[in-house]
Amino acid sequence: MNIIYFLIGCSVLLALIFLAAFFWAQRSGQNDDLYTPSMRILLDDEPESPEEK
Repeated sequence: MNIIYFLIGCSVLLALIFLAAFFWAQRSGQNDDLYTPSMRILLDDEPESPEEK
């Protein structure tokens, strides 16, 4: 029965770590722009200039 209490404690601790990581990601702006990356694949690439070759 003691192992059940230990496992519940570990799972709660792990859930709190993931919750803290989620709030950190939100606060640091990880999910600010969700639209541009999905549209970038649809845009044409700019032609290479002769200086880059």
